[in-house]
Amino acid sequence: MRGLYRRLEEINYIGEEENIFTVFLALRLQKPLLIEGAPGVGKTEMGKALAEVFGAELIRLQCYEGLDENKALYEWNYQKQLLAIQMSKELGVQDLDTADLFTMDYLLQRPLLKAIRSTEKAVLLIDEVDKCDHEFEAFLFEVLSDFQVSIPELGTIKARQIPIVVLTSNSERELSDGLRRRCIYLYLDFPSVEREIKIINRRVPEARGRLAEEIARTISVLRENGHIQKKPSIAETIDWARALVSLGHDRLDATLIQNSLGVLLKSKRDQQIFKEEVDVEMLWRRVGERS
Repeated sequence: MRGLYRRLEEINYIGEEENIFTVFLALRLQKPLLIEGAPGVGKTEMGKALAEVFGAELIRLQCYEGLDENKALYEWNYQKQLLAIQMSKELGVQDLDTADLFTMDYLLQRPLLKAIRSTEKAVLLIDEVDKCDHEFEAFLFEVLSDFQVSIPELGTIKARQIPIVVLTSNSERELSDGLRRRCIYLYLDFPSVEREIKIINRRVPEARGRLAEEIARTISVLRENGHIQKKPSIAETIDWARALVSLGHDRLDATLIQNSLGVLLKSKRDQQIFKEEVDVEMLWRRVGERS
């Protein structure tokens, strides 16, 4: 477990030890890892980080309403099939069988099939699974439990190498018990101030000392406001740090926070709430008190 923690830190994924332990268990048991949490806490980044740590190909399935197996698993290449029929007629081949047209040669692999057929270790990232329909969620069960898929014309195809599977959910809808039962569960929260300072130091090393601390504490105060709809993500923290460094700042102040607010709050509604409920001078005093 310590090895995984260290390797994730080496690629700048700074996680809590108990969370990394859950990831370690999923890897050890070869079970899919279901990660829930608010947008921007690092769920998708975990999938990317595991791919980098293990030198594996990242195969991503982005879920959305209406996603079906043709987009997720496979499609037949009808154009290639028609071309084969046409060529066989031109060559006078009479015995072209239907079965000849439904082989792997005429299959377009989508993410699920690609992950199952990969001969090398792969990370299958099923991103925002809560956005797909219940029917598609049930369709995933075979992959998640047996690492295999069924294609009527070809039969059952088992994984050549069991992929590392990471599912993410923003909890927009409740996932089924069947899906949860097949996974190891991890809930990710926004990082503590101390961990966010460490993340800033790793990702934006120029923002060291008081600047990193003031950034992390300002972000923490913003996230505490229950009326701000879209809380600043970790990625936005990093963007903010980079922006401040690029402007030559090594400390924050109320004016700077106000002027750069668009990096953190990205809707008119949230910025209005900030003006009415947070107030930049009040925020800066709170940050100062905690420093």
